[in-house]
Amino acid sequence: MLRLLMIEDDIKIAELLSQFLEQNEYEVTHVIKPSIALETLDNHSFDIIILDLTLPEMDGLILCKKLKMKYNIPIIISSAHSDISDKLQALDEGADDYLPKPYDPRELLARIKNVLRRHGVIKETLSNPFTINETSTQISLNDEVLDLTRAEYQILKLFLDNVSQTIERSDLANSIDSHRFDSGVESINVLIGRLRKKIEKDSSKPVYLKTVRGIGYRFDLV
Repeated sequence: MLRLLMIEDDIKIAELLSQFLEQNEYEVTHVIKPSIALETLDNHSFDIIILDLTLPEMDGLILCKKLKMKYNIPIIISSAHSDISDKLQALDEGADDYLPKPYDPRELLARIKNVLRRHGVIKETLSNPFTINETSTQISLNDEVLDLTRAEYQILKLFLDNVSQTIERSDLANSIDSHRFDSGVESINVLIGRLRKKIEKDSSKPVYLKTVRGIGYRFDLV
């Protein structure tokens, strides 16, 4: 499990992001003050840092520079400042990426993965047995075309476009354009059950399509 240090003084934002990242298998440590962040980094190892710019004790850009001088850890700036000058200054101080608030947690997750790939922390070793043919609206598993309804195709394509990301049931429902589809929670669960029977060796023990309790589902490649 990858370890992430979040330096953020907005408790609600920190709780929301921490919950989402933990559901996607990141171990999150949240601190508010730069002094605590520096102490934490002296005693624990982390794979990446998410850093807000508006902090007590110290300006976030100054902290970013200090962190880059002392630790070899990638940093993503998460800030309400969207001005281009702030972004350029943060990158000049050594930040690896800059994400203006507000943003979808899924975008933060994608940025984290991209930065970790660039630093060689994440290596793409997974093979994908699924192939999407958007022209014929077909998906194949191990070169065999799956017999999918339109709704099943749209759901599976959404998962394949967002591998290892938790997708809420409401987002799954919104991805289906069939007027005949009932977008209720029960209908989504039934649809997922049908899809599992078509892609899993044992639908009762899913390998690809996993339930994230109370939220939705996540699609992982083996």
